[in-house]
Amino acid sequence: MGKTKKKKSAGDGGGRIAANKRARYDYAVEQTYEAGLVMLGWEIKSIRAGRVQLSESYVIIHRGEAWLHGCHITPLSSASTHVVAEPVRRRKLLLHRDELSKLIGSVERKGYTIVPLALYWKRARVKLEIGLAKGKKTHDKRATEKSRDWAREKERLMKHG
Repeated sequence: MGKTKKKKSAGDGGGRIAANKRARYDYAVEQTYEAGLVMLGWEIKSIRAGRVQLSESYVIIHRGEAWLHGCHITPLSSASTHVVAEPVRRRKLLLHRDELSKLIGSVERKGYTIVPLALYWKRARVKLEIGLAKGKKTHDKRATEKSRDWAREKERLMKHG
């Protein structure tokens, strides 16, 4: 008997929505967390249409809660007329209390930064992958680039014998 492929559930968008590629280049990510987002209906519709950008966004801790700033969600032209759509409003992140306390401790005492890494679908809900990171120095970035180039060169050499 052959294996049957499992059908995707209705409403599951199929994985990654947007990624912040620059974050892993600029920061050394040490730990990642999954956070939910408090969103409005028009934002979900725009995300389904792929109108989201994470590149200039950042996470701050304010009064014991995590907030996503700078995430740009472009409203659809077919959005309701009575809704005032703010493309770059701050959005609350939903985390467990122990995760939030770890993040707060790391940011305040150890000098870490919280960076958004990716936005994706999980069981018809939008989730944000955030990373606890430290900023890379220029020489660290050069080393990362050099190792990436060497890995690419190795693959090329192995492929062509």
